Amino acid sequence: MATEKKPVLLAVDDDLQVLGAIDRDLRSEFRRDYRVLRASSGAEALATLREMKARNEPLALILADQRMPEMEGVEFLEQARGIFPDAKRVLLTAYADTEAAIRAINNARLDHYLMKPWDPPQELLFPTLHDLLSAWQAQYKPRFQGLRLIGFQWSPLSHELKDFLAGYMAAYQWLDFETNPEAQILLSSTGFSAADLPVVVLEDGTALSRPARAVVAGHLGLASEASQELYDVVVIGAGPSGLASAVYGASEGLKTLIIERQAPGGQAGTSSRIENYLGFPTGLSGAELAHRAWAQAIRLGAELLAPQEVTKLCVQDGYKVLTLANGSEVRTRAVVLTMGVSYRTLEVPGIDHLTGAGVYYGAARTEARSCDQQDVYIVGGGNSAGQAAMYLATYARKVFILIRGESLAASMSAYLIEQISQTPAIEILPFTQVREVRGQDHLEEVVIQNRDQLEVRPARALFVFIGAKPSTEWICQTVLCDGKGFVLTGRDLVTDSRFAASWKHSREPYLLETCVPGIFAAGDSRAGAMARVASAVGEGSMAIKFVHQYLDE
Repeated sequence: MATEKKPVLLAVDDDLQVLGAIDRDLRSEFRRDYRVLRASSGAEALATLREMKARNEPLALILADQRMPEMEGVEFLEQARGIFPDAKRVLLTAYADTEAAIRAINNARLDHYLMKPWDPPQELLFPTLHDLLSAWQAQYKPRFQGLRLIGFQWSPLSHELKDFLAGYMAAYQWLDFETNPEAQILLSSTGFSAADLPVVVLEDGTALSRPARAVVAGHLGLASEASQELYDVVVIGAGPSGLASAVYGASEGLKTLIIERQAPGGQAGTSSRIENYLGFPTGLSGAELAHRAWAQAIRLGAELLAPQEVTKLCVQDGYKVLTLANGSEVRTRAVVLTMGVSYRTLEVPGIDHLTGAGVYYGAARTEARSCDQQDVYIVGGGNSAGQAAMYLATYARKVFILIRGESLAASMSAYLIEQISQTPAIEILPFTQVREVRGQDHLEEVVIQNRDQLEVRPARALFVFIGAKPSTEWICQTVLCDGKGFVLTGRDLVTDSRFAASWKHSREPYLLETCVPGIFAAGDSRAGAMARVASAVGEGSMAIKFVHQYLDE
């Protein structure tokens, strides 16, 4: 995040001699703590203010002459107030304009007026300005310095951008256009309108309307093109298993590339708190764990592409050739598949229309604060659902967990069950399912069924955790998968009836190797894997051992 810029003092006068005198005196007294800018007309000054607003620069005080031909000082200061409502406004007047200045204090809410000339400034200018600036400093809160996102709370695209930025732990400020006056002022300074939302405003003032994630990623410094012609190993997916593979591959001297299509951490990255991971007795968030591993892999020499997606994999002369979504190709000697899983969708009436506008898959931590003192519902009884419930209970009035069975015991860790039982804001609804979701532009109601009874309830948000499916659709034509799409490896391959036709090597496949020599699988998308972070990290680390063995052949 950038250092906060000094607040600005703006002097406005069409008389260049007077403007020079104002500029000289302001700099002599205030330049240590403020930047002094000047403008020779009201129109020029308004343009300067809009540029400052777009760059998120603070304005402390405006000193404007009353008698300017194109726009009088009072008119200019009234318009300036709409751009920087908290800045102090001072009018420079001649003796003949004193009565107008006094009226302007009442009508235009000016803070002060000063008579010309102001010589000596130590007596007639500086004391007044010091008082005004002290009052401004008492109210001033340094503005956020970084990327800002303007959008609608119920816009699915706004939600996607928030989740993307949060996934990469990018510092950003969310501004709801409908409820935040600053959002409306900032948007007007960009030249875009409400029809162009969401709009991302970068730190340098550049505004992007409805940007693709890849465009935002470029401004965050993320790479989307490979830098090498050939890699020793390419890891596809940056969940816990993929990040572990990247860390161990890079640390052991392999030329390593990791490709992630969304954000690091996978499903684990959205967990509000993981409390059973070895070595962290107080727990840590999934995002924190993912970014520690991400930074570690980079430090050790791994190269990372994100957001970027692999759409095809083929073998040419023993090398693996990956085709990316942008049409480029990457060549590698070995591949580790760590694509993980995605949440299964809830098939009920109204769900498609409201996804991203009150209905969310996964924890959606970016929406938690908007649930303040509202009722929210969670569908599912696994650990991810329990962690989300504990996090949301900090904000929501009531969190309802809907499960099909009688209790959470069969699907949730004991430590989470105990925490939930001790949290008054969480209520478990057993033998309950969602039958419908309702709302115009956002979720308003959920229809739930408990045994044979239907009930309509108001709801601010619905978070869905109903199992997962492997993200392997694109690879199942190349490697063998089971009936559910999970990648078969090792001994599971040998017992499959299709194995003999696909495996032409003299040895048996290694423990995590697929039916294609040199292509390995680890983590949740592998058949038989245990859905735990520690297990995924272990498999990702093990995969590099087998990569070494394959490369040594």
